[in-house]
Amino acid sequence: MVKNASGSNAFSLSPQKWIRKTGAIGITTKAGRYNSGTYAHSDIAFEFALWISPEFKLYIIKDYQRLKREESAKTHLSWNLQREISKINYRIHTDAIKDNIVVPDLTAEQISFIYASEADLLNVALFGMTAREWRQRNPEKEGNIRDHASIQQLLVLSNMESYNAIMIERGKTQSERLQELRRLVVQQLNGIKIRQLPQ
Repeated sequence: MVKNASGSNAFSLSPQKWIRKTGAIGITTKAGRYNSGTYAHSDIAFEFALWISPEFKLYIIKDYQRLKREESAKTHLSWNLQREISKINYRIHTDAIKDNIVVPDLTAEQISFIYASEADLLNVALFGMTAREWRQRNPEKEGNIRDHASIQQLLVLSNMESYNAIMIERGKTQSERLQELRRLVVQQLNGIKIRQLPQ
């Protein structure tokens, strides 16, 4: 099965194999001398490009922000970019926690603690501190640590949620995931020319 084999170093997956094994729609491959290649629906192509290129994702988000501002100016609707970005992979992340970490006999308080712990795992990897530590250092500021993040940091956060969900499904420990997420943060922030995390 593709999901189980994906953790192997020897694992490889061509578009043809993906289509054959999953019955995928929206993506096709053509062989031959002319017009050969892999073709995908624009939604799939965009998602792939957004994942491999932080710069491209930032460009798309900024252009989306510009369009929403223009729309807002015309319709007088309020719009919050940070709120929109924070929703991008939130459901993927919480579903992975629910399906792989939360067990049926936990209390509501214990379940709440698990979700908060996973959220703080992302906070520590990205900002170098937990939500509580940020509040203690910034008592005069309203909102939470993510409300004061830059668009670049929120962009990386959405990728982190997706990647953490994958690692949770693969059974990696929280400490292993923290190391991998920190590596992802450094790589992607450097990729979009952000040299320093907030203090």
